[in-house]
Amino acid sequence: MQKTIFITGASSGLGKASAKLFQSKGWHVIATMRNPQKESELTKLENVSVLKLDVTNPEQIEETVNKAIEIHPIDVVLNNAGYGLVGALEATSDDQIVRQIDTNLLGVIRVTKAFIPYFRENRKGLFLTTTSIGGLLTFPLDSIYHATKWALEGWSESLSFELNLHNIGIKTIAPGGIKTDFAGASLDVAKHPAYEDGLQKLFDLMSPSNFEPVEWIADTVYEAATDGKKQLRYVAGEFANQLYSRRLEIGAEAAVQEMNTMVLGELVN
Repeated sequence: MQKTIFITGASSGLGKASAKLFQSKGWHVIATMRNPQKESELTKLENVSVLKLDVTNPEQIEETVNKAIEIHPIDVVLNNAGYGLVGALEATSDDQIVRQIDTNLLGVIRVTKAFIPYFRENRKGLFLTTTSIGGLLTFPLDSIYHATKWALEGWSESLSFELNLHNIGIKTIAPGGIKTDFAGASLDVAKHPAYEDGLQKLFDLMSPSNFEPVEWIADTVYEAATDGKKQLRYVAGEFANQLYSRRLEIGAEAAVQEMNTMVLGELVN
């Protein structure tokens, strides 16, 4: 029987790559985005429905979820909508902080909550959430972004207990750097002269040479959706696995000191 995946943030990056991959594997795909009128690629693909969805709009979430269920029975939800906010905390405005949390964290919670009654009644379903290697370790000058991604990891783990009561799965996908627009137009930067040198060093670390093709990460999404495992987290990509393995090997405190030296220089005594 043909399965269906519902994807948020499908206009670009991992969302679009996942939509194309699942479609090529014979799935129905419901690809959602804030501006579907601008989409020209996914609309041409067979078995792909493009719907409007802004995950910061609770009323629109309810409308779009109901519309999606009418189109096809939903088997998997991929919570992918999100973006990066980089900069020192004192450089960020309250609007930047609220927007980051509203999109990256509350948007995922809202979409998931809207689908739970449907999955519970059907006694099946799977939630996948794109977190980040930044949900398992940290980089300097990235605290609000990390707040959202660490929150998603803890939220997913806790939510798994209640979802398991109804045969509903939940998993997270934690990639490192991906060759998408994440570090370009999708990145919000908060600047402050006191942190300018550190921010530049962070951008140097975020060089595309450390990033991996988005198709590689989409393969991990497909694996998580189809392998049938009770696995909660999937660290995706070589770069992310190297960073995470190093943290586990030397411990959190040593990893923090090592990251500080690598990005900002020697620790100040």
